[in-house]
Amino acid sequence: MSQIEPPSGNIVIVDDNPSNLRVLSAMLDQAGFKIRPALSGELALRAVAASLPDLILLDIRMPGMDGYEVCRRLKADPRTSEIPVIFISALSETEDKLAAFRAGGIDYVTKPFQSEEVMARVRTHLQLRHMQQHLETLVDDRTEALRASRQQYHDMLVQTIQAIAMTEEKRDPYTAGHQFRVARLADAIAEVMGMDKDAREGLRLGAMIHDIGKIYLPSEILNRPGQLSEIEFAMIKTHPEVGREITAKVAFPWPVAEMIHQHHERLDGSGYPRGLKADAILPEARIIAVADVVEAMASHRPYRAALGIDIALNEIRRGAGHLYQPEVVDACLRLFEQDGYRLPTA
Repeated sequence: MSQIEPPSGNIVIVDDNPSNLRVLSAMLDQAGFKIRPALSGELALRAVAASLPDLILLDIRMPGMDGYEVCRRLKADPRTSEIPVIFISALSETEDKLAAFRAGGIDYVTKPFQSEEVMARVRTHLQLRHMQQHLETLVDDRTEALRASRQQYHDMLVQTIQAIAMTEEKRDPYTAGHQFRVARLADAIAEVMGMDKDAREGLRLGAMIHDIGKIYLPSEILNRPGQLSEIEFAMIKTHPEVGREITAKVAFPWPVAEMIHQHHERLDGSGYPRGLKADAILPEARIIAVADVVEAMASHRPYRAALGIDIALNEIRRGAGHLYQPEVVDACLRLFEQDGYRLPTA
């Protein structure tokens, strides 16, 4: 079996302060990473273009081109768009961090930083990057090798999706198992509605990673016991779009990327990220939406205790016709109230 965790990596560090460059370079060089420092955004773009790094550490406030613009240019270029960018800045306001994530950053470290924190985040994101590359290679290699065997190809897809789902849920212990429970409930709803077996399989796999976009969100926001600010909630609301970007290039035989993108849309257009209405929303996404709400309300969250299945069912009953598709709601209510369905405990 091939090794996923990289023993080292090639890192470009961008900071107009020579002292900061020396400290970061020495620390990472001692840990076995190959370091290329850059004193400006322009020099950083040249260094990246000359030889693609595995990861970039990027300051924000720099003369000339600031870090936001550097990151936007990197993400606009297909050759560099997938390189993880960690911002390291003295700017500590939530608005600054949100701007960094909007520009395409994957993480944010506030100066003055702790060396242990920087090392942990660098290693985590390099591991995630190599894991993503490993999974993409696995999909490409096995698709070619197993083209004649639909069952083997199907098994590979399931295993890959399960690996991706587990990677995301390892970061958020409060919602461990959420995606799998939503997938089980969505499949049961689809069966009651008479959806054919192949479409149900695509639905189940899409539901299994519907929150994969949260992998790019800071864990302190995901796990916070308390009310989120408007800006923090705006960050949370980016996860369907990020999830679509992560899965869009994988050649699934079902519209998995769009299921992920649309699972927070609502019939009346009040959902996000695009405010889609009615038939513009995929049937699979309408089912995931109901299963997601029921599971989330019935389960414990960092900011509240479990509300219970009765309250969850009353919520979708009230939203039938304007938030949720009535046929989906009816099927879900039948499962719990007539067929004795229970959410899995694991």
